[in-house]
Amino acid sequence: MDDSAMSHDPADASFSADSVAPLAAEPSESAVAEDFWGALRGSTQARIGLGRTGDALPTTDVLALRAAHAAARDAVHLPLDVATFTEQIAAVGLGTPVTVASRAADRAEYLRRPDLGRSPDDLTAVIETGADIGFVLADGLSPLALTEHAPGLLAALSAELGDSYTLAPPVIATQARVALGDHIAEAMGVRTVLVLIGERPGLSVADSLGIYLTHLPRPGRADAERNCVSNIHPPDGLTYTDAARVVAGLVAGARALGRSGVDLKDTSRADSLAAAETSVVEPAPGFVS
Repeated sequence: MDDSAMSHDPADASFSADSVAPLAAEPSESAVAEDFWGALRGSTQARIGLGRTGDALPTTDVLALRAAHAAARDAVHLPLDVATFTEQIAAVGLGTPVTVASRAADRAEYLRRPDLGRSPDDLTAVIETGADIGFVLADGLSPLALTEHAPGLLAALSAELGDSYTLAPPVIATQARVALGDHIAEAMGVRTVLVLIGERPGLSVADSLGIYLTHLPRPGRADAERNCVSNIHPPDGLTYTDAARVVAGLVAGARALGRSGVDLKDTSRADSLAAAETSVVEPAPGFVS
């Protein structure tokens, strides 16, 4: 065969470079990774897929991490403004709160000696009411969380529980750990105590509030005898209304079961599904034994 028959004239318009379709550009590895992590970041506050610059994190992420660490430290050490907080809680309408303190003399001792934060200094100001439910508002490891969220959360709890139970005036506790609520509840004479306490700050959230429920509280109750509703910090965390709804189910369950703790389960999220699937009579809403 003549070699000339297989040659192509560059001037031939049917074989010009312009007539060749360009290959689709392959996405870069970094673009693919960003699409992957970007979708996941929308569902969590955790620091994921931060990438790297050389052997280190990108500068913006390093600075953000340091800022978050500083905010967490500030949340731990920020003192509770008791006077202002008392006014905010009184405005909820459950009565004028009294203030008690743990045996920890100051914040530094509170952080070094968790045991002192679990014992009361003086409970003579606490009034015995014999109510169904008592509220203890404890600064815990984030007084900031208590200041930011306790008034709104207490209002939601009052609205959710007030028609079914008698509610005692709240007690504000400073330098407090969860177990301090047992001593206060015993002095109040309540059947169930709800301790609203500032949770340990993290690098994603510094103002998260938790609720610890103890039925038939008394000094010496173990952590296994409590139930916890945590991560309350709208708009990113659990809302006040949702938290109050879960607590209402747990209170009803504790009263029916006769105890709180590991035997008491929150089934509030499953109730709607269970109702659609079965007609069997169910236990009281919010618990299983």
